[in-house]
Amino acid sequence: MRIVWMLLLCLFLLMAGAAGGYAAAHYWQRQEPAAFATPFQAVLLANGAIFYGKLEGFGTDRPVLTHVYYILRNPNPENGQAAQVLVKRGHESHNPDRMYLNPKQVVFVEPVGADSEIARLIAENP
Repeated sequence: MRIVWMLLLCLFLLMAGAAGGYAAAHYWQRQEPAAFATPFQAVLLANGAIFYGKLEGFGTDRPVLTHVYYILRNPNPENGQAAQVLVKRGHESHNPDRMYLNPKQVVFVEPVGADSEIARLIAENP
């Protein structure tokens, strides 16, 4: 009979430890969204696409990018050079005003410096 009680106690302690570990992991995964010091951020996605915009909710399971821009490379057939043009999303046929990002597909996020070329192009193309 004593062995049964010891086994039940071990089982209870094992289950309590597992539940406590799960609760602790869940608590530490919940983070506050990151705050950025610059108005715009560069977001690199796993597919290699880079978007520039105002990122909200980074560090949560529902990041959103608004005021979205991307660079379009147009090859010049005369000299073979590719011209880079900053394009604001929203002019596509479905007229998007934001991008809901899958946080598992975000490789990294960097601030767009206030004196950078991207910031200058965004200011010229509001």
